[in-house]
Amino acid sequence: MAKVDATNASKGYKGNKQSLPTKLCSVCQRPMTWRKAWAKNWDEVKYCSEACRRNAKQATSSR
Repeated sequence: MAKVDATNASKGYKGNKQSLPTKLCSVCQRPMTWRKAWAKNWDEVKYCSEACRRNAKQATSSR
């Protein structure tokens, strides 16, 4: 049986991907799942990809 290290348990969602938070992309409306890279600014994340971010800027500049 594998021993669970207390420091690894406190780092986040290791192993249980079902319980990760999700939100919808503001451009394409696809669900996006929490990523470790977004941990510090998850509340500010709006787009699922660089392409959606570019499309959002083009849509607002053409108005």
